[in-house]
Amino acid sequence: MIRIGVLSDTHLSGTSDFFYELAASCFEDVSVILHAGDLTDLSVLEVFGDKEVHAVHGNMCHPAARAILPTKKVIEIGGFVIGLIHRVGNSYDFEKNLRDEFDEVDCIVYGHTHKAVCHRFGGVLYVNPGSFLPISPYGASGTYVVLEAGNTLSGTIHKVKWPE
Repeated sequence: MIRIGVLSDTHLSGTSDFFYELAASCFEDVSVILHAGDLTDLSVLEVFGDKEVHAVHGNMCHPAARAILPTKKVIEIGGFVIGLIHRVGNSYDFEKNLRDEFDEVDCIVYGHTHKAVCHRFGGVLYVNPGSFLPISPYGASGTYVVLEAGNTLSGTIHKVKWPE
């Protein structure tokens, strides 16, 4: 079983001890990280240390991140093919257009809307981890997804547990 941590829309211009602590707490039991864009600054990816990390840029990313990270990416993990993208077009209602971006995938991971979803449609698992940090009016109090790749590929939405 491979556990995959999925996050998006961190919107950070740098990291902090607090972000390191939060990421370690949420993703301690995963070996792979998928970041679905709007990380804003590349330093956000350093938080994940020696984990296998895949990321795409989003519309709010710094030009340096946009120059290095692709718009979309296809990854094979545990025999499953996963498409990773931030958004399609300028709408918040673009999920129906995501399938046109990828050929023969088992899962499409996307961001942008800040609303967590995890459901199947037409045999494809659609995952949006929501906004990892509660930094805008468009999302919940902080959410992420953990995918499990074993005999099947499944995902669970989690709320970020804030330190007391």
